[in-house]
Amino acid sequence: MLRARGLRLTLPAAAGPVNILRGVDLDLAAGETVGLVGPSGSGKTSLLMLLAGLERPTSGSLSFAGRELTGLDEDSLARWRRDHVGIVFQSFHLIPGMTAAENVAVPLELAGRRDAAAVAARLLEQVGLGHRRRHLPGQLSGGEQQRVALARALAPRPALLLADEPTGNLDQETGAGVMSLLFGLCADAGSTLLLISHDAALSARCGRAVRLAAGRIG
Repeated sequence: MLRARGLRLTLPAAAGPVNILRGVDLDLAAGETVGLVGPSGSGKTSLLMLLAGLERPTSGSLSFAGRELTGLDEDSLARWRRDHVGIVFQSFHLIPGMTAAENVAVPLELAGRRDAAAVAARLLEQVGLGHRRRHLPGQLSGGEQQRVALARALAPRPALLLADEPTGNLDQETGAGVMSLLFGLCADAGSTLLLISHDAALSARCGRAVRLAAGRIG
């Protein structure tokens, strides 16, 4: 479904160019779960940003369901993300002035869905937050905020879900609950999951694991 070939990312720096990614090849099949592991600074988050079309590679190609993405303009990439991609960040990235329900409804409203409010309410019930749907992010615990972020990412039932250390800011027990929800909701939506984690036990729950080190997949 998603195919990356020879992705390179080089950033300028005062001391000279920094090679973040050095020719990454990666295939993600429809419906599979893949754990992306590697040490800090290996380029995991940079790779996720390229796969999501949030950053552009220095060179290489990226295609989705046979459609070449590398040459698309920003508006076309935004529409592609809206229609096909969900992203869960470690730091939640909820909109502070919106309630939990409004946060979950945002991607549906952007897609013109008239049932956005009803879908958001159902998903919050699924993640155990139906009683918190009118609360603002600042009124929620870290685990509750991450569950809202999961519901928001999966509300449009995306073909591809990218999760960047989704339990990194949570305690062990809360993180375990969030991960169970993540895998369950992905299975329900039939989404392909790419999960970035330092935790080998989490990546072991995926169908396969891929290791990134020094900007290369080994």
